Amino acid sequence: MTRRAWGEPPALVLVAHGTRSARGVDLVAALAEEVAASVGTTRVAFVDVLGPSPSEVLRELAAPAVVVPAFLASGYHVHTDVPREVADSGNPDVHVTPALGPDPVLAGVLLQRLREAGWTRGDAVVLAAAGSSDPRALTDVRRAAAMLADLTGERVDIGYVATGEPRVPEVVARVRDETGRRVFVASYLLAHGLFHSRLADAGADGVAEPLGVHPALVQLLVGRYRAGVEAARVTGAAEAVRPRRRRVLPVR
Repeated sequence: MTRRAWGEPPALVLVAHGTRSARGVDLVAALAEEVAASVGTTRVAFVDVLGPSPSEVLRELAAPAVVVPAFLASGYHVHTDVPREVADSGNPDVHVTPALGPDPVLAGVLLQRLREAGWTRGDAVVLAAAGSSDPRALTDVRRAAAMLADLTGERVDIGYVATGEPRVPEVVARVRDETGRRVFVASYLLAHGLFHSRLADAGADGVAEPLGVHPALVQLLVGRYRAGVEAARVTGAAEAVRPRRRRVLPVR
């Protein structure tokens, strides 16, 4: 299969984890709709729980595409599932961007969500992440916590909801015992679902909403896409001069 020219704007394929929560699915669809208003054709794919899969979407498109992994940390799904799905699609014209997080933009949204939940300066913060068995993802979560700490001016402790230790309730209790302050949980999750619902029982004084459909998050996705388009065009020009074996190139 040969490469095609990247003349027309390629489609954006927004890849998410997948959830059985209708609210979570609706949020991903709403994100895609907001992004599409700025970039044009935007499709949604999921790596787990439900479909369509990225390979199915890319195969159906049969045209150049930029894949944006809507993950807040880069673990197994980003490093393994997404590249495998792209390869399985047989589409030779796909560029994969970095994952959505961690990013200072997301830290800003987390701070806003905390304030909406009643957090004020002086209150303690626990960042609640889904967790992962991949150490690269855990490193990303620590980076996200450091970014939020820079904005709050306070230490931000980390608790995990699904995979990894310590768990959120344990961290909330420890931080309250150590500080004697109110403790608020920043939900480092994209949408409502099973993981976020567990935070209600964490014993915190307040739980922030997930990141959700926020204008800054939408613009972050748009920026990822546009960087991917530019990189693809540069790569396409190089391919025209010196043909190479087909491969999926991440945006650096």
